[in-house]
Amino acid sequence: MGKYWDIFTNAYGGYASYLFNEITHPSFKNYFYWLIVVSLFFFALEVIIPWRKKQLVFRKDFWLDAFYMFFNFFLFSLIIYNAASDVFVNLFNDGISLITGGFNLQAANPLNSWPLWSILIVGFLVRDFVQWWIHRLLHRFDFLWQFHKVHHSVEEMGFAAHLRYHWMENVVYRTLEYIPLALLGIGLYDFFIIHIFTLAWGHYNHSNISISGKITGGIVAGFIALIITNNLLDFNLMIESDFVTKSAVFVGMVVLGVFALGPFMKKIFNSPEMHIWHHTYDLPEGRTFGINFGITLAIWDYIFNTASIPHEGRDIRLGFPNIEEFPTNFIGQAKFNLRD
Repeated sequence: MGKYWDIFTNAYGGYASYLFNEITHPSFKNYFYWLIVVSLFFFALEVIIPWRKKQLVFRKDFWLDAFYMFFNFFLFSLIIYNAASDVFVNLFNDGISLITGGFNLQAANPLNSWPLWSILIVGFLVRDFVQWWIHRLLHRFDFLWQFHKVHHSVEEMGFAAHLRYHWMENVVYRTLEYIPLALLGIGLYDFFIIHIFTLAWGHYNHSNISISGKITGGIVAGFIALIITNNLLDFNLMIESDFVTKSAVFVGMVVLGVFALGPFMKKIFNSPEMHIWHHTYDLPEGRTFGINFGITLAIWDYIFNTASIPHEGRDIRLGFPNIEEFPTNFIGQAKFNLRD
């Protein structure tokens, strides 16, 4: 027991040091400043090309959502989650080892011999699929739905609404998604580039913008090109000796993405036009437990017949019945569903 207590207490100091270093040492691989940069980028797009032109730039609950972004991305881990999750991971791995007589998940990783790019793709697909199912559970079971109401209490959509969710969702998502990823031996949280990609796409899904699939197709293709030309995690594209070749590959991939991928982007990936319907106040008939559960990818909704875009949803009402009785401040929302 002393081992796990040490893990719990040491995690506080370790995460506090990590967070302090993130804030005081800006770098290209720094989550704290990437969150700021990505958020400012979508904030600028909402100002320049708003989809709902009558919606205020500083919409209803904008600052509440801004706080949620930093709370759920960093502060919750500092308060309790990082320490608790370290204990859970060690307990889980020790339990597997005890039951199986010494089996080591990481050492037995079936993907060890695979190229890193393929591990990233598998990790991304598995995680997104698992999250899609977890998201469905949040809507299907009333106890979980009461927590998920915090996210659906958004009445005017914008990029910052992406990370407005009850702290218990962190616990539910991270616990349930850890097990299948661990069984594959995938430490996805170590893969910076995937984490930032899903952060940016989540901001995009919730943002007050509407852009062509050709543009997002070019962006995704450019992202893939950077991975291919830089051996995944090498961000020094501009100083490589074969800069011309890599630049040609990058431009070619972007053009290919625009024309080949563009027409299918909104069937493959989630989008503001699709996700707005996930937040609709009035669900389509026969869809009691919700629609459009995709996190980053939309394909799961089309495969499992949970996709629905009845018409352009730009000005639809958002929320849920009796939303006017729901807490409107962080403390009230953080305590919601825990008072009984």
